[in-house]
Amino acid sequence: MRITNNMLINNMLSNLSNSLNRVSKYQNQVASKKKISLPSDDPIVASRALKLRTDVAEIEQYKRNVDDAESWMEITETTIMQIENVMQRARELTVDAANGTKTPEDMAKIKAEIEQLKAQMIQLANTTYSGRYIFSGFKTDKALLDEQGNFLIEVSDDEKMFYEIGIGDDIDVNVVGCDLFHGGSKGVAEGTKSRLIGTFDNLIAALESGNEKAVGDVIADIDTEIENILRVLSAVGARTNRLELTSNRLDDDYINFTKLMSKNEDVDLAEAIMHWTNEMNVYNAALAVGAKVIQPTLVDFLL
Repeated sequence: MRITNNMLINNMLSNLSNSLNRVSKYQNQVASKKKISLPSDDPIVASRALKLRTDVAEIEQYKRNVDDAESWMEITETTIMQIENVMQRARELTVDAANGTKTPEDMAKIKAEIEQLKAQMIQLANTTYSGRYIFSGFKTDKALLDEQGNFLIEVSDDEKMFYEIGIGDDIDVNVVGCDLFHGGSKGVAEGTKSRLIGTFDNLIAALESGNEKAVGDVIADIDTEIENILRVLSAVGARTNRLELTSNRLDDDYINFTKLMSKNEDVDLAEAIMHWTNEMNVYNAALAVGAKVIQPTLVDFLL
């Protein structure tokens, strides 16, 4: 095959272009610290990067869900503990009032404190988190009890709110009011008197009448309510522990997947600089050789 000057020049320009592209590739890697800037640079790396980024984004969302769920559970757990403290104080006062040594004035003082405990209990039943009533089931925009302790809304055990905290893994975060304030009932109609608040009403009536035996009889009802509160509190505590374990697992997953993503996408900076230097040397050498490949002009011969 006959080699012409034009063929030499075209080959030289093509080789220079290829060399310059490689210089540009490694220059981009050094500047961006990424192996690829376009999917066409390495389709396998690009495909794996998309999958890992999706996995990391899912983990970040699950972590946010767990954080929200933990916040809801914390306020619920704290409120139930306060409810339990109120009931324990009511029991102490009831036992004291039923010992047969109290004067009518003493009974009136105990009754006054029990009335305040009842008001506090109703206030706790209407506790909110971020403007949402935590014991109202799905109707979080409505209070649970009125000032007399009657349910303002119909609520059932089916109104549980779930948070997705993993693939195929969710957890209910709320305590439904009928479970806590109506003796573990599966549901309650609007206008129904809360059984727990009813216990306070019975106690107040017994104290008002001065009937010590009737006051003593209420102790068993208070104990029943305390057992129910502790049952609910235990379930909340178990779910809170599960959330903590899930949070720790998600933290580990996030670190592992981020590390994998970095290994897949991030460039070895020292290696990239070495390649860039090598390609620059090749490019400069090609330029020097190309200058000699181009045929001298007529002027060169005349000179």
